[in-house]
Amino acid sequence: MALRRATAVLAEAGVPSPRADAELLAEHLLGCGLGRLRALAVLGAPVPEGFWDLVDERAKRVPLQHLTGTAHFRQLGLSVGPGVFVPRPETETLVTLALDWIGGQKGLAHPVVVDLGTGSGAIAASIAAECPSSRVHAVELSELAHAWASRNVSLPEVGGRVELVLGDLRTAFPELNGAVDVVVSNPPYIPEGMVPREPEAAEHDPDMALYGGGEEGLDVPRAAIASAARLLRPGGFFAMEHAEVQAEYLSARLAADPAWTGVASHRDLNGRPRATTAVRSSRPRVEELGP
Repeated sequence: MALRRATAVLAEAGVPSPRADAELLAEHLLGCGLGRLRALAVLGAPVPEGFWDLVDERAKRVPLQHLTGTAHFRQLGLSVGPGVFVPRPETETLVTLALDWIGGQKGLAHPVVVDLGTGSGAIAASIAAECPSSRVHAVELSELAHAWASRNVSLPEVGGRVELVLGDLRTAFPELNGAVDVVVSNPPYIPEGMVPREPEAAEHDPDMALYGGGEEGLDVPRAAIASAARLLRPGGFFAMEHAEVQAEYLSARLAADPAWTGVASHRDLNGRPRATTAVRSSRPRVEELGP
């Protein structure tokens, strides 16, 4: 009865997955799995204390992950809350692209990976957890997001294999220039004035993590490309997430730059062009060519 009522409340508020969210809130309070929760519901177990308060907050479109304190990303349960971008399932594709590339390189025993603009640390922590031989470096500009990332890269599964620094992706890790095997980035890329439709993002994700700067939202993505070209060794791999409307421009920009070869576009779980990859050539990037 309580789950049906909570589902109705959340559905009326426009929550996209009302039944699942109601169950996840109850699971969070009870500390049990879905099977046990449904068994308790059939038996008419008492509603856990605080359940209706959480349902009320979720109906106000506070992100589910803020209410439970956890965002599930690939194999990890990440700590998230106010001040950090909640990682989305589509970003898991970036990790897959990086790991697949690493797996295809013969003789790459200890890949050096850099995550530019790590946010919650989701990408960096996942690569370190799933590729234990890697050495991962991550940078984040926001002090609040950096604090959340610090918790996530300290998870036991990550094994202390991530170096996390507070700083700007434009200038991060100069000591690694030309020595990195893989650079990944999910930078802010929403164009100026294009407010996300979902209240969870528009009202709760930090602006610093959403808006990429400039009319087209491409200032930070372009900076990430420049840093990737600076950091990567010849033959190194770059993967970046972006808005679907930016795919054509970013592919063309990379293809026109002598620093890059093998440019490719990749679709997300919904079939939209969401990531672009490229391989660092041995030639200077456009900014290094001079007059």
